Amino acid sequence: MDRSRLLRYLDETLQARVGADYCPNGLQVEGRSEIRKVVTGVSACQELFERARQAGADAVIVHHGLFWFGMPYPLTGLHYRRVATLIREGINLLAYHLPLDRHDTLGNNAIAAKALGLGELVPFAFHEGHSVGFGGTFAEPISPEELVRRAEAFYGQEALTFLHGPDPIRSVALVSGGAPKEIQRALDEGYDAFISGESTEIVMNVAREGGIHFLACGHYATERCGIKALGDHLVETFGLDVKFIDVPNPV
Repeated sequence: MDRSRLLRYLDETLQARVGADYCPNGLQVEGRSEIRKVVTGVSACQELFERARQAGADAVIVHHGLFWFGMPYPLTGLHYRRVATLIREGINLLAYHLPLDRHDTLGNNAIAAKALGLGELVPFAFHEGHSVGFGGTFAEPISPEELVRRAEAFYGQEALTFLHGPDPIRSVALVSGGAPKEIQRALDEGYDAFISGESTEIVMNVAREGGIHFLACGHYATERCGIKALGDHLVETFGLDVKFIDVPNPV
């Protein structure tokens, strides 16, 4: 598959040019123009690139890319080594950040919400006017313990929890990754529980005093499902050879 065709398809499907982000979405490092083998992963790092090289990848697609607005520009140290590996091997690097959080079928939050059993999904939490997460309701309310069980089973990681909300739980909001402060928005909008990837010091007291459940299920863990779904989608749509490479991160 020609790189320009793949890039155009991904940019359009994920609406990569819609709204502001913390990084450039799309092609970050140019490699060979013909793409036969694709590796997907959550976060750009040296281990992922080395394993992609060993797998014979022509392109790597990630959720967390190499370049972020405000970071230092000089290509030195580990940043140089990462870019040099890609250029030396002719491997393309494509990254999609918020577009892969907000997408209603391939996105981290929509997939997780449906896997947890939530229905009637609505956009939740906005960045520069565009939604990032989703909120939903259970057809049959569940206990806090059941929500924790489902979340840990889906994300594959033990959750840090502050369970101070109602029992049973009828509604949950989700924003994958590092969005713990959205607990206040979830509280203001009347959700019984909020799930994100990370926590922060203020969360425990907000949950306790506000009467809401909070689950931090891991930044990496909560953003694994979207990039995997995107790879599966490319296999089904174009017949590309796609391999997901897991570089687990407990944070």
